[in-house]
This record gives sequence, structure tokens and C-alpha cells, in this order.
Amino acid sequence: MVDLARAQAALDAAWSEIRSTIPDPFDEQERTKLAYIVASLVAIAEDEDELTLRAIEQYRRSLVA
Repeated sequence: MVDLARAQAALDAAWSEIRSTIPDPFDEQERTKLAYIVASLVAIAEDEDELTLRAIEQYRRSLVA
């Protein structure tokens, strides 16, 4: 349950950082993409801040790949 709360908080924080760069028609799709990234990282991140940063970095890398 703690991991779920940490993941939700990290998703919200990462999304608030990323949201302004996403065109409106794609915001739901991109938030879902970010949620999958957060979920994939939750087990390896030490805390919510690290999870947020790693998720943002991986999301941004996915845009140029």
C-alpha cells in the first residue's frame, strides 16, 4: 500500500512538471504513458523524489527515441 501511495504522489509530481509541454488532445494518453513509467520504476527508486526524477527523465528520453 505504501508503494501505491508513493507511486501516485510521484506520478502527480512528475505530471505537474510535464503537463505544460503536452498538447491538450494528447494529455490523457501521455499521462497514462507516464503512469506506466512510474509503475516500472517504483520497485527500484529509494523514495518518492527519486521516483519522480527518474520517471521524468525516462519519459523525456522516450520522446526522442
